[in-house]
Amino acid sequence: MIARAFLRFTKRAPVIGTDTDLAAAGGLLTIDLDAVAANYDMLRAEAAGAEVSAVVKANAYGLGMGPVARRLAAEGCRSFFVAEANEGAALRALLPDAEIYVLNGLFPGTAGFYAAHGLVPCLASMAEVAEWREAAKGGSLKAALHFDTGMNRLGMSEADAAALAAEGALTAGIEVRLIMSHLACADDAASPMNARQLARFRGLRTILAGRFAGAKASLANSGGIYLGKDYHFDLVRPGVSLYGGSPFTGREHPFRPAVTVEARVLAVREMAAEETAGYGATWKARGTARMAVLAAGYADGYMRALSSPRPNGDGGDDYGGQVRIAGYTAPVAGRISMDMLIVDVSGLPEGAVKRGDMAELIGPHITVDDVGLKAGTLGYEILTSLGGRYMRIYVSGGKAMTEGGGRV
Repeated sequence: MIARAFLRFTKRAPVIGTDTDLAAAGGLLTIDLDAVAANYDMLRAEAAGAEVSAVVKANAYGLGMGPVARRLAAEGCRSFFVAEANEGAALRALLPDAEIYVLNGLFPGTAGFYAAHGLVPCLASMAEVAEWREAAKGGSLKAALHFDTGMNRLGMSEADAAALAAEGALTAGIEVRLIMSHLACADDAASPMNARQLARFRGLRTILAGRFAGAKASLANSGGIYLGKDYHFDLVRPGVSLYGGSPFTGREHPFRPAVTVEARVLAVREMAAEETAGYGATWKARGTARMAVLAAGYADGYMRALSSPRPNGDGGDDYGGQVRIAGYTAPVAGRISMDMLIVDVSGLPEGAVKRGDMAELIGPHITVDDVGLKAGTLGYEILTSLGGRYMRIYVSGGKAMTEGGGRV
């Protein structure tokens, strides 16, 4: 296991300006940047002929926007998508030459901030277009035009597209770099929604072609890339696939896992038959049991929904999360609390688990999608919920370092 290797070869590792002892870390979050790079290369091969950008919103889906974006830029990525302008400003400080798109569009009164940081808003309403046009007076500002093709979330209408195509003054001073929409059902290749949105997007491109001939077109997210070449257009926007999560429903995916989460064993204790474990006394030992207490809980993103039995009382006591420990898989016992969880290691050889050992919560044996399924959610939510208490280790070029750049 990664943590054991690190502990064997080092005693101390500085983390983000502090002198943190690795042996004192309650949990480790290891991000494999080599896996992120490999996934990016795989997506480039799948979307050959289109530019492959990177969605690094939400702190690169919880993995760390700085290290991830720098590695992807080194791999040749030139266009990045964030959700909000503050994320974009932080990314601009790291990548001065990147094209940075802001998916949530232009907030009222913030055009100066976007312009100062060289951000490209994905304009999703005629009001946003007007405000960006006003900010561009006397110069030129880049933008993406975002249209709705069936998601009914953000995006302008076909009527808006017709108005923009007919009246050049509406986009005076705006350099339209991208025309985009977003797929609602790309996770399901069989969904008829995909073909409907593709047809609508093609129609929008036809309407806008004369006015914005130089703009790139973008429709596909991670799942959309695998719907086929018709969906690729000029630029694709993968997110979760870069980080080893699945963009599909009910099928395998080819991406390398990029995250390992481990929690330290705080204690190993014996329980008599009929004794209970955790808050609410919801889990009861059927016989003599051996329990391991781990230093992770819902404050660390290991969700309460992974409790066993379920927090609402449904299901048997075999329901819930699982961890990998000492080469075995062990079930969660009782409710997940804020800082700790309990696992039943009764089935493991006596002495196999010791205080101070590390247990895999997410990793090569228990994928982030497995954890999401057990929690009744998606791997996306698990990744973006990972807490800030983990000691973060980044692996790049086969070498390990801390988030602050310290060698491990």
